[in-house]
Amino acid sequence: MQAKKKKQQSSQYDKIFKENIEAVISSIMQNILKITAVSVEELPDDIQHTKERKPDVLKKLTDIKGNTFVLQIEFQVKDEPEMIYRMGEYHFMLERKYKIPVKQFVIFLGSDNPKMPTELDREHLKFSYPLVSLSTVDYHIFLNSNKPEEIILGILANFKGENPENALKQILIRVKETTKGDFSLNRYFNQLRVLAQLRNLELNLKNAMDSIAEYIKEERDVLYLRGQEREQIKFIKNLLTETDLSLDKIAKVAGVAVDFVKSVQRQLSAK
Repeated sequence: MQAKKKKQQSSQYDKIFKENIEAVISSIMQNILKITAVSVEELPDDIQHTKERKPDVLKKLTDIKGNTFVLQIEFQVKDEPEMIYRMGEYHFMLERKYKIPVKQFVIFLGSDNPKMPTELDREHLKFSYPLVSLSTVDYHIFLNSNKPEEIILGILANFKGENPENALKQILIRVKETTKGDFSLNRYFNQLRVLAQLRNLELNLKNAMDSIAEYIKEERDVLYLRGQEREQIKFIKNLLTETDLSLDKIAKVAGVAVDFVKSVQRQLSAK
């Protein structure tokens, strides 16, 4: 059951990045990968002859120094021990097909420090790829953008000591300021709700939305968030006060993260 839930969540994250990738790719290249492109060409992603998933980003580009190469980017939620082999397979297939240098990057979206190997050193083969953890990137890079697709990535970045709810307020306000139309705003709020799960920030996001309710119009997704999370909080409070269940067990019963239960517990203690 837990594995099925994680798979569903992973597909939600993949969907968000597929929907937004074209809007954010130039910023990711410039600000995170330190690549300044002067020309970019989309490449077909039907390169592999295995059942592996297709590359997340695959482009042929020329940078400001005149270097032309294939750029491949993978967004990874889980710490994947065999990522080194997957990237190696991609590298050789891409170089064989296009006959030009290949640059690869894995951008890790999880909150922990990734432990996946990035180097392979054998007698006749040495291979490596750069691994970038989004949790180490200053969230102001995304906050200062004028594209809501970029701004929402701030929730996965480093708040630099800022109180999480204050950082989330800034993200919500910037999304509102840069979005045209209620339908689009609702979409980005929903994407933030999904991404918040990667950082166990569901309750913080709810509180941030509550605190700026007078600024942000009551969109359907905001109402959904409030209704669903209030019911969850009420249910968890009852379990905390009326049972002797452990925090892990309560989280499992309620279908939420343990940190969410701890946040509710702190609220109870404060009262």
